[in-house]
Amino acid sequence: MTTLTASETITRNDRHPWLSVGAVAAGLFFTFAVTTAVDLALRRIGVFPDFAVRMSDALFALALAYRIPFDIAGSYLAARLAPRSPTRHALALGGIGLLLAAVGAIAMWDHGPGWYSIANIVIALPCAWAGAKCFARRVR
Repeated sequence: MTTLTASETITRNDRHPWLSVGAVAAGLFFTFAVTTAVDLALRRIGVFPDFAVRMSDALFALALAYRIPFDIAGSYLAARLAPRSPTRHALALGGIGLLLAAVGAIAMWDHGPGWYSIANIVIALPCAWAGAKCFARRVR
């Protein structure tokens, strides 16, 4: 067992907030990057229409369907990278996702079906919880 001096303990504890921020930011970046890449790929191959054309409800359902596992994966990543309390980090990401989804719903309400905007808000915390649980099962 290694014994730490007081100054080493303070240095390690001072780094935890930045490690926590980094863990949540990595999960957010992963989720944003992957969902954006899939959105653009589906537009490029003609599944989704051009940006100027409103998608059908079925295509919004498709977008929601792949966002769920990507949101779970982003929360899993936040939990995995967390220096401690992985569930809290995953749920923090879920809270940020909830806020971003609410802002997106307000800003984009007229550009898609209301159910899609509401669904993105509703799935944020359950996906974060699922990502934390997946990480917890892997650790055991």
